[in-house]
Amino acid sequence: MANKILVVLEQRNNQIKKSSLEAISVAKDFSEKTNTTFEAVLVGGEINDFSSLGKFGLKKVTHFTNTELNFYSSKNYTKIISNFIKENYFDKIIISSTSFGRDLAPRIAIKIDAGIVVDVIEYSFDNGEFIYTRPIFAGKALLETRIIKNLQVIALRPNVFKPSDNCSGNTEVIINQISEIDSSVKTIEVKQASGKIDVAEADIIVSGGRGMKAAENFNLIENLADVLGAATGASRAVVDAGWRPHSEQVGQTGKTVSPNLYVAVGISGAIQHLAGMRSSKCIVAINKDKDAPIFQIADYGLVADAFEILPILIEEIKKLKS
Repeated sequence: MANKILVVLEQRNNQIKKSSLEAISVAKDFSEKTNTTFEAVLVGGEINDFSSLGKFGLKKVTHFTNTELNFYSSKNYTKIISNFIKENYFDKIIISSTSFGRDLAPRIAIKIDAGIVVDVIEYSFDNGEFIYTRPIFAGKALLETRIIKNLQVIALRPNVFKPSDNCSGNTEVIINQISEIDSSVKTIEVKQASGKIDVAEADIIVSGGRGMKAAENFNLIENLADVLGAATGASRAVVDAGWRPHSEQVGQTGKTVSPNLYVAVGISGAIQHLAGMRSSKCIVAINKDKDAPIFQIADYGLVADAFEILPILIEEIKKLKS
């Protein structure tokens, strides 16, 4: 019985998410290191063209469809994917550690009796086994983990692993229409802020904290985000105050992000916030308190009043872009 690798894909609005492309590229690397094959599974969505996945090296995807599966259902998704894994003898399951993956991965691991590691930011292959690295203690330390079970579920931190699209070839698509669906709980509608970039997938994020003083002052954060083509983020204190929606919250109880650029404005740098953005490639901090903890991890720091510096910064960026 040959071992195989499975990527669990995630879709939104009938589009494969970028984080799933990262998972495909990691699975391809796994397969090359272990001389095994890999394929993918997708539950839900009305996707007619999977051809673009061929350039990432994916040769086969099994798509389980039913209109009631277009919205995420933990019970149905877990059952369908777990049965698929058991029937096809996959030994490594790779998924992105988005909110979708964080909910689904442990459920699958329990169903198939697998070891699991989440929020993986790095891995190595040594003496025939993989070693996974993930942050612990709110990002203050890194833990290297070996899974002793052959069956493994690996959840990757989004925006850490770069998708590799240098392959050629087609992707075989197998459509499975699901007839039996547990409809005890049904999602009727998902509302999403139109035109906004998901903070969990953004390459650039501009976040504001209590230093912005009031909800109406977040127009400065939004304006800077607009000129940078960035997502808007917020600290927990801001969300708790009702200034911004929870979907924008970055931190231990919000979303974990790893953008190329993270701009923290009026954020002191509480450990809970740092846990969610410490792995950003470049961190820029703007705070009028020179002793704010955020400056300890920032690549660039500016001790200044946000209300004075942001309008100047926005105008200068506009000039550069024009």
